[in-house]
Amino acid sequence: MKAVVLAAGEGTRMRPLTANLPKPLLPVAGKPFLRHTLDALRSAGISELAVLIGWQGHRIRESFGDGSALGLSIAYEEQVERLGTAHALGHMRPHVDGPFLSVNGDVVVSGEALGALLAFHRKVGGPIIALAEVSDPTAFGVVEMKDGKVVSLEEKPRRPKSHLINAGIYVFDDEIFALIDGTPKSPRGEFEITDTIRTLMAKRDVHGFRLPGEWIDVGRPWDLLRANAALLSPLKGADHGRVEPGATLMGEVLVEEGAEVRRGAYVEGPTIVGPGAVIGPNCYVRASSSIGPKAKVGNACEVKNSILMAGATVPHQNYVGDSILGERCNLGAGTKVANLRLDEAPVRVMFRGVEVDTGLRKLGVIMGDDVKVGINVSIDAGTIIGEGSFLGPAAHVRGNIAPRSRIF
Repeated sequence: MKAVVLAAGEGTRMRPLTANLPKPLLPVAGKPFLRHTLDALRSAGISELAVLIGWQGHRIRESFGDGSALGLSIAYEEQVERLGTAHALGHMRPHVDGPFLSVNGDVVVSGEALGALLAFHRKVGGPIIALAEVSDPTAFGVVEMKDGKVVSLEEKPRRPKSHLINAGIYVFDDEIFALIDGTPKSPRGEFEITDTIRTLMAKRDVHGFRLPGEWIDVGRPWDLLRANAALLSPLKGADHGRVEPGATLMGEVLVEEGAEVRRGAYVEGPTIVGPGAVIGPNCYVRASSSIGPKAKVGNACEVKNSILMAGATVPHQNYVGDSILGERCNLGAGTKVANLRLDEAPVRVMFRGVEVDTGLRKLGVIMGDDVKVGINVSIDAGTIIGEGSFLGPAAHVRGNIAPRSRIF
């Protein structure tokens, strides 16, 4: 069976992290996000696939090429105008024949789960929607089941009929393309895959399959932290760099080629120290951290459950918890990031002009690329800082900071 991966979106909901980098290339657990999807497909027995690309698609092509280095055969299709998931899937008809697996490019799912889905398809045949169970289904397509078959599919209902949601993973026959051709635009001006599936349900049975294990929808910046922790959990530690005497690695810590862990550093796994990164001396890196290529965690610093992208620097007397620092960010000495409200309520953020409850008890800062921070700056929990911003010495920063701002 062939597979298609729909990864053409601009990732606007992931700003500021995607201001310069396409969403499929955002680093998670030491690899580009899309790489984890490709690895899962290969693990499930898929060897031939096509990826739908869009904004900065050339960078995705350059990153993965024809897939031969990964043991895959990868083709590409470009979507210039993005008009919904059905419109995206319709672009992939030249790349499949017969039943095929379709995976949205913004979900985290294991190879084991995809393998179980394909085994289920071999058993029942016909179209299948993969399902996940979530506590709050109102932001998703909610699925109602009866006798293993989908009987209703409702997009973002106020009163959901179940906690099962459309996980963005399907097995379709190539008949789906004729139904996409007949799908009208929705009121919001897009061709919705849910409308296509409802048409399909009127013609034949559509099975539902509850995915085993963890499923994560990465739609907002802080979702990347949950994905990072999940994808780090099976990590196997190894030392391919240089660990000085007096440094301590506890648990599964992967030190990649060219990385250094200096004397007095204490690193807890699962953690990845990327190529050319420097940890220490005398610092504490806690579990579920991903330290990117040529990043630095220096003296008297603590980093916890965070992603430091390429070249990000946490050099002197800093605390960074439950945070994401974009490429080439630099924190001044003494800068601290708060990650917990004093009342310990879930952290709320200003996101796309609306205050949003993240549901997270701990969340630090989401920082775009090339942010420069002066000494002794304090950053409140749930702050989002746009790329290219400059935070002056002793500034107190909170809320949503626009790109290229100057804060004094």
